[in-house]
Amino acid sequence: MSTLNNEKKKETPMERRFRKKREGRRELLLRFLKGSKGFFLLCMICASLSALADMITPQIIRISVDNLLGGQGTETLSPFIRDLLERLGGTQALREKLWIMALAVVAVAVVKVIALYGFRVMNTRGSETLVKTMRDTLYSHIERLPFQWHMKNHTGDIIQRCTSDIDTTRNFISEQMTNLIRILILLVLSIVFMVSMNPLLTLIAMIPVPVIIWYSIFFHHKFREGFRDCDENEGKLSAMAQENLTGVRVVRAFGRERYERDRFDEQNRYYTSLWVKLGGLMSLFWSSSDILSNIQIMLVVIFGVIFCLRGEMTSGEFIAFMSYNGMLVWPVRQLGRMISDMSKAGVSMDRIGAIMEAEEEKDRPGASEPPMTGDIRFEHVSFAYEGAPEMLHDIDLTIPAGSTLGILGGTGSGKSTLMFLLDRLYDLPENSGQITIGGTDIADIRLEHLRKNIGIVLQEPFLFSRTLRENLSITREGLAEEEMRAAARTACLEETIDSFSKGYETFVGERGVTLSGGQKQRAAIARMLTQNTPIMIFDDSLSAVDTETDAKIRAALEKKFGSATIILISHRITTLSKADQVLVLDHGRISQLGAPEELKNQPGLYQQINNIQSMTTDDRGVSA
Repeated sequence: MSTLNNEKKKETPMERRFRKKREGRRELLLRFLKGSKGFFLLCMICASLSALADMITPQIIRISVDNLLGGQGTETLSPFIRDLLERLGGTQALREKLWIMALAVVAVAVVKVIALYGFRVMNTRGSETLVKTMRDTLYSHIERLPFQWHMKNHTGDIIQRCTSDIDTTRNFISEQMTNLIRILILLVLSIVFMVSMNPLLTLIAMIPVPVIIWYSIFFHHKFREGFRDCDENEGKLSAMAQENLTGVRVVRAFGRERYERDRFDEQNRYYTSLWVKLGGLMSLFWSSSDILSNIQIMLVVIFGVIFCLRGEMTSGEFIAFMSYNGMLVWPVRQLGRMISDMSKAGVSMDRIGAIMEAEEEKDRPGASEPPMTGDIRFEHVSFAYEGAPEMLHDIDLTIPAGSTLGILGGTGSGKSTLMFLLDRLYDLPENSGQITIGGTDIADIRLEHLRKNIGIVLQEPFLFSRTLRENLSITREGLAEEEMRAAARTACLEETIDSFSKGYETFVGERGVTLSGGQKQRAAIARMLTQNTPIMIFDDSLSAVDTETDAKIRAALEKKFGSATIILISHRITTLSKADQVLVLDHGRISQLGAPEELKNQPGLYQQINNIQSMTTDDRGVSA
């Protein structure tokens, strides 16, 4: 018997998936509600007081119509009400002083106004605190996600989840969840009062309610699918707009405005069609809800009038019953609105949850902060990006401390990947070799310590939409003015900055759009130099500067940072000419390794590129 019960209770894979999703949403919501739960609790209390005030007013009107104006006895009233009437002087005295009943209605209205004011204040404070917590938590989490995660997700879609989806969640909690207690009070007490006045009419009033609840649940699944499609395509539209605005110079340089506009228009048209389709579905839902609600009111009016004519119901009871019926219809209709908003909020929570479920970068247990001035060692390192062929094959290399290593290779040979692995922007999988600094595996070094001691200038320099001063001093707090200027001087940027009318206060456009390619590279180099790290990586970061400036920067680096370990990735032989050794990569394998002078005389890629670039230089000299 117990075996049969266990089989019945056994979850299907789909049920298990939905249960885990619900539990995940609940845990995530409770995490976000830290700091705002108190406000929402007070908000619900105020909503409850408002609902109770709504319940009392029809009873005051009923007593005034039936017992004071109609002369009906007080036998049908509850003992508490009868006692209260006696304390106020009895029905006869109150009949002569109807202003007391009017004052009671005003008093109840004042209580309701105060409760609603408290509800709005607490709701606003709670919802804004919730949004702040959600944004801070989400932003902090995204900042700690691996580089690989960012490469797989569109920036526009991430922004949409951090803005639109957060607002959708906030709106559902502040507008629907906080009203849940009020809805339940109105629903339960309305039915209780209606049953106490006329059970048969109450039964008639309840006939459409199961139908409304059924089709609300039916539409819930339709809404969920529709909102998910709309949210996903809004993310695509945001990503498209973000990419085009940040790459506006490229779009205009190639005359692709019409193509990009048509592409955006096509996505926007499809996104709009999804909302139109969803709007039609919601219109069907609300119109059918209106029809059922009006039918319910019509039934109550018709049968209520019949009961009054038969003497089975008093005028005051009918008036009060209609008031309670209105309060019954509102929560039932609000249930439909709640289900609709819950569908949308559920999609938003899933999209936010997908970010929060992504695993953050973490240090190994016992990770240390060793000195970073030792030799760098790549021990039989192999690596492949997810879903791609192997990029690096058995790289075995030692970079002595304080030396300069040049790296040369064709596009896609793995030069940048090698540096990404050193800085742990990507982690080496197990059994793929080992990278050590001073004999310590970089996987056992705290990430913050590792990256603080490795300065890297990426192939595509990124500057923030801030002043040059803010961009250069972003690496550490309390950077001295002289240190910043010295870094700019070493990067051959100081003269350029002085030529700007606002100097270091010159505002740099998004991604450094207001600067030339060479100026951006030199600014990125200066920014890295302010770190004063023992390891410096230049990932083809001198490609946009002229040969003379390249030589000046290398000479300044050698003079000021001679003790640092420097890694130069470049396609320019002159940039690599002063390196202690040059590594030549060919399709992810070490093709050549040696001093520049040795490689010039050694058949291979280095010699080929050197000959080509030497011929080009000679040709320029002749033409000059």
